[in-house]
Amino acid sequence: MGMSWDDVVLIEKSKNSGDPTVVTVNCPDKAGLGCDLLRVVLEFGLYVTRGDFSTDGKWCYVILWVVPRPISLRVDWERLKKRLVSCCPSMIPAFYLDQLSSSSKQTPLYLLKVFSMDRRGLIHDVTKLLCDLELTIQRLKVMTTPDGKVLDLFFVTDSMNILQTKIGREETCEHLSVVLGECCISCEVEVAGPEYECQQVLSTIPELIAEKLFSCEFSVMEDASKVKEASVMVDNLLSPAHSLLQIQCRDQKGLIYDILRISKDCDIQIAYGRVSSSVNGVRSLELFIQNENGKKILNNENQSALCSRLKEEMMQPLRVMISNRGPDTELFVANPVELSGRGRPRVVYDVTFALKTLGICIFSAEIGRHSTLNREWEVYRFLLVENRKFPLTSKQAKQDIINKVRRTLMGW
Repeated sequence: MGMSWDDVVLIEKSKNSGDPTVVTVNCPDKAGLGCDLLRVVLEFGLYVTRGDFSTDGKWCYVILWVVPRPISLRVDWERLKKRLVSCCPSMIPAFYLDQLSSSSKQTPLYLLKVFSMDRRGLIHDVTKLLCDLELTIQRLKVMTTPDGKVLDLFFVTDSMNILQTKIGREETCEHLSVVLGECCISCEVEVAGPEYECQQVLSTIPELIAEKLFSCEFSVMEDASKVKEASVMVDNLLSPAHSLLQIQCRDQKGLIYDILRISKDCDIQIAYGRVSSSVNGVRSLELFIQNENGKKILNNENQSALCSRLKEEMMQPLRVMISNRGPDTELFVANPVELSGRGRPRVVYDVTFALKTLGICIFSAEIGRHSTLNREWEVYRFLLVENRKFPLTSKQAKQDIINKVRRTLMGW
């Protein structure tokens, strides 16, 4: 007798504000399942207070204790459950597989065109609504005209299939009109045809900027205080069949997702894992792992490569820097892309929120890709407009922007 789809993901909501909600996933295992689940959790703005993972290679059991961040964030738990179920391999009854069939297919790319009068915080307000509607921004192009108008082109994917129907597209535009108010001039949604495939080109970053932004020393230079707080060790004595990966580092947004993303990209299989609660801002993880052949990781070079990769990205999962472009100031943000091609969730949301908080307007913005020798990066470029309260000419002001953006991206 088959397992009910209702039992694949169970969510036990907290009774008191601030207490964790318990999310349990019980399903067949697949490579990278933990990464996929934690990605969805991050997309919903949830912080994992602690967690447990276990699998025998065929069946997987995951339990996460999560809280919204900020606490005031309203979470649609039913939508979260559907998204988590869609990550799980097919083992559920056929009547429910039909409902999820569209989730397994490659979702179409939609082009959202927003034409409006410019105002401070506009890009963030649009981005916030798109997050609420579970529309994932894949690419972005923002252009400001000399007469104070803005044309925003958002290339999005739709996890909830809202945009498949004409009614859904019209309702999305109505929501945007309400958010933008009198500033909104027009809004359109359409399927992005083949002519837009050229939009996903490699980002043309000046060579000197790329050299600094993607250098191996960048994370050490920018976050030297974290070096002593990041520890990664491999122990092959405790278990006869698995290597024990012990991780201890400063707690930050998306930490568990980043660790599982790297494990997935490196073909590391996690048989059992425990994520401990943060103590004085420091997280500890213990993962019993095997390589892609189901063996312990005994080779010293392989151990060193894995530990170095984890340590580097725990210290600096995102790169943030500011550069002058003639008289203008340009903000660069970069993060590694999963081997599947997916970028990090909520980056545009966090960056635009930080800039809105500082009262800084965005003159133009775009998202592109950049390849280095060992990985691909998603690169966000924002051309900034200063205001009287926050001039961009001083070195200190630029450092303040970097610090604010970094704290928003990495801090809860």
